[in-house]
Amino acid sequence: MHAWLLNPGWCCADPNGPMYHNGVYHMFYQYNPLGAVWGTGNLSWGHSVSRDLVNWDALDTALDPTAPFDYNGCWSGSATILPGGIPALLYTGRIQGDKEVQVQNVAFPKNPADPLLREWVKPAYNPVIPLPADVPGDNFRDPTTAWVGRDGLWRIAVAAKVGGPNGIASTLIYRSKDFRHWKRNALPLYTSRAAGMVECPDLFPVAEPGVEEGRLGYASGPASGAVRHVLKLSVMNTTQDYYAVGRYDDVADTFVPEVDVERNADDCRTWRRFDYGHVYASKSFFDSSKNRRVLWAWANESDSQDNDIARGWSGVQTVPRKVWLDQDGKQVRQWPIEEIETLRSKRVVGLLGAQVNAGGMNKIVGVGAQADVEAIFEIPSLEEAETFQPNWLLDPQKLCEENGASVPGRVGPFGLLVMASSNMQEHTAVFFRVFRHNHKYKVLMCTDLTRSTGRDNVYKPSYGGFVDIDIEQQGRSISLRTLVIRILRQFFA
Repeated sequence: MHAWLLNPGWCCADPNGPMYHNGVYHMFYQYNPLGAVWGTGNLSWGHSVSRDLVNWDALDTALDPTAPFDYNGCWSGSATILPGGIPALLYTGRIQGDKEVQVQNVAFPKNPADPLLREWVKPAYNPVIPLPADVPGDNFRDPTTAWVGRDGLWRIAVAAKVGGPNGIASTLIYRSKDFRHWKRNALPLYTSRAAGMVECPDLFPVAEPGVEEGRLGYASGPASGAVRHVLKLSVMNTTQDYYAVGRYDDVADTFVPEVDVERNADDCRTWRRFDYGHVYASKSFFDSSKNRRVLWAWANESDSQDNDIARGWSGVQTVPRKVWLDQDGKQVRQWPIEEIETLRSKRVVGLLGAQVNAGGMNKIVGVGAQADVEAIFEIPSLEEAETFQPNWLLDPQKLCEENGASVPGRVGPFGLLVMASSNMQEHTAVFFRVFRHNHKYKVLMCTDLTRSTGRDNVYKPSYGGFVDIDIEQQGRSISLRTLVIRILRQFFA
């Protein structure tokens, strides 16, 4: 096991319009400048800049609710780099006079030559997309980054519930030749009758496995036989993000998921997830400086509202991740961006070859409150693994809740206890269990927050999911990388 101590990190909230432009990374995010709690009428776009995606400087707000078309808040959206290198922000506004009515607006930099893009102008011709007649007022939002089809027209996707309050969760496509006048496509990109309302759609290209540059963001331009796409949707009634790899037809502007038999193409809640923890509203962008796709996600607060107000902030960003298509062509892989390693300072080596018996613990000496921990767990035998139940796939989080880190099993739990107090009364458990399934094995990964703090009125759930690991092919071993960064915790396997 190896660990590196990390220098202090950073925090911000709810990602909107991340982009790389003229040597500078920009992060826009949902922000209430009047307090640390959610304020619908006060929503602005915060703005921070960075040269390395690790060290950030906060600027003044980029967008504020000052016009009739966004009087009740500047809600989520995306950034697009137009021809000539001019960036544009597309965002949802709630109009003056009826805060339930959502429309789509555009903004441009006041001075495109400013490397920090500190000021933005909202044209008077907004909104560029009014509320459709078949969509309830508060169910039309979150325009994506735009792309160009083979016909030369711009396209964006917008989340909506079509057909009234009990309508169909839809991702609508709009086309434009000038980025101002938009026309809705006859067919939606994707619909899910079971999902309720979806939010924050994200569609991006994927080169097929076997292509050397087959990583998300490398492929661009029109769809072809060598390119597939990933569609990500955030589902309100589960507050989780789901994605599928599939086929996007840029003539019909439709997306067909390609999913396993255990998943339902028509119910996005059965799709794979980028993250099985406390994150939502993820947003990716293509980093042209390093030919990679980078994923951000928002981790909303677990503390009480009183605690948020007392400390003056709430909500954090997860560590940015590089994502690419797995060789199986069914899922994406992800890993903390390489720049995170610049935070490493002192290397700590401990527990090499150490054996941990059932119910036992070994302490890693020399690791502080911030660390980058790499561990490999070798399992002596899998013969005693419990039988996997297929219905567990429907709710792995419940399985983690019922079988926490303190509940013994046949193969597991084993893993790490991080952020632990000296008396072990407080700690966060990151652990695995292995189950037998059709002569193979299923691996469950859980994060147990039930003992993460002794304070009351704090949201302390368990999270988890089944990870796609061929544990036999890997020699009965599991590798785990855990980043512990003060207020920010993310776990990768």
